[in-house]
Amino acid sequence: MKNYVAPSLLAADKQRLSEEIKLAEESGAEYLHFDVMDGKFVPSVSFGLEELEKISKLHKMVNDVHIMIENPDEEAIKYAKAGADIVTFHIEALPCMGCLAKTIKALHDYGTKVGISIKPRTKVNALDPFLQDIDLVLIMSVEPGKGGQPFMKSALRKIKYLRRVIDRHHYDVLIEVDGGINEATVASCAQAGAELFVVGSGIFRHANYSQPLKELRDLARI
Repeated sequence: MKNYVAPSLLAADKQRLSEEIKLAEESGAEYLHFDVMDGKFVPSVSFGLEELEKISKLHKMVNDVHIMIENPDEEAIKYAKAGADIVTFHIEALPCMGCLAKTIKALHDYGTKVGISIKPRTKVNALDPFLQDIDLVLIMSVEPGKGGQPFMKSALRKIKYLRRVIDRHHYDVLIEVDGGINEATVASCAQAGAELFVVGSGIFRHANYSQPLKELRDLARI
């Protein structure tokens, strides 16, 4: 099982994003994590459509776009058109099963991969009906929209559960984890079954991004 580290642009220098993105790609990153927060579904506000349109064509990494917004059924396709390779939305923001299915289909019809994310307090089996139809599951190991939180160990149980279900049914679904991922937590997440690890300051605080990327990948090898 190959593991990937996705640098999170939230931790990058906003005044020199183009340079930060170039350095991340040159350092071997294969995914670039792009968080969208609307100040409603979560308390913070971050990047939006305009920023995604600007940065999506600056690199060849996978644009891994996590939209923490209200009404993702109305907005998700806009992010696909703006350059997202994967659009991940929250199940809590779209509790209607029919709306979820419709949004998944619309994104797939456009040619974009689909992810569903859950907050720490959401039961992981809420994802079961959708696993055969999506490409990625994002487990939040902190409350989304709030910085500086410690990793929640309850995420490991959710990852283990998903790993069992996905393997049992041979679903082609990537398990991603975001929140408090660093040298101390990445190995336990990998052992639980995660494959894609979102890391912010653990990469961008370094002068040389190659070193932390390599160290995190090595720690995630199982």
